[in-house]
Formats: sequence, structure tokens, C-alpha cells
Amino acid sequence: MLVGLAALLELADGFYLGDAEPTTFGWTLLAGAAGLAAAGEAVEAGAGAAGAKWGGATRRGVIGALVGGILGALAFTPLVPIPVVGTLLGALVGTFLGALVGETTAEHRRHPNESLRAALAAAVGRLAGTLGKLAIGTVVYVLLVRAAFVA
Repeated sequence: MLVGLAALLELADGFYLGDAEPTTFGWTLLAGAAGLAAAGEAVEAGAGAAGAKWGGATRRGVIGALVGGILGALAFTPLVPIPVVGTLLGALVGTFLGALVGETTAEHRRHPNESLRAALAAAVGRLAGTLGKLAIGTVVYVLLVRAAFVA
């Protein structure tokens, strides 16, 4: 959203700044910010699966963590009325439940403790991915603010 709003502002520059004035951000910076934002999304999405794998999950558990994280984020967003909190909580719960369902429905049943360990590792990985995405988002924010206010 941050990069999208910055791009809209950049498009509007021609209307309110005129041709002689410099642009607010510049398309090179926006392209770099979009690349960083895409990397943040990839880090967040892949971290739950990586955590599940690190916790000993099977392929089915890893896929369950990925799908569960997405579905959980979508399901909890309208359920928790606090902005962003519902989405984050849903992603964590969904990642845990998705990995757990994936592990417990596998062909070769594992001990419940192993399934729980894999699901917990998936949720911790998702949390780490979210924190990584937050760090990348902060870098993008600082770059855009600096470009907008420092001439």
C-alpha cells in the first residue's frame, strides 16, 4: 500500500507541480521500493513454510502452513476489529492450524508431539517473517519520507 500510494502521488506530480518542478520521489526510487516490498512479501510468505520444515514437517505440513497462513489472515481480518491485529493473528493461527492439519492427515501418521512441534515451528517462522517484513517496510518508509522531504 505504501508503494502504491507513493506511485499515485508521483503520477499526480505533473498536475500540481508542473513540468518545471522536480518530482517527489522519482521512478527509480519507486521501482527500488517496489522491489523491496516484493521481497518483504516473499519473506513473510515463505517464513512459515521454512519454519515448518525446520521443525521437521513433511511436505504436506509445509503446504498446510502456507495455505493456512493465507486463509487465516483472510478469515480473521473481519473478525478482529482492531486494524492489522486481526490479520496478523489470523496468519499466525492459520499457519499453526494449517501445518497441524497437514501433519495429522499425512499418510504416515507421526507422533502427536512431532506434529505439534512442526506446527509451532511454522507459527514461529511466520512471526519471524512478519517481523522481517516489518523491517523491510520500515526501510521503504524511511527512503520515501527522506525523498519527499529532503531536497
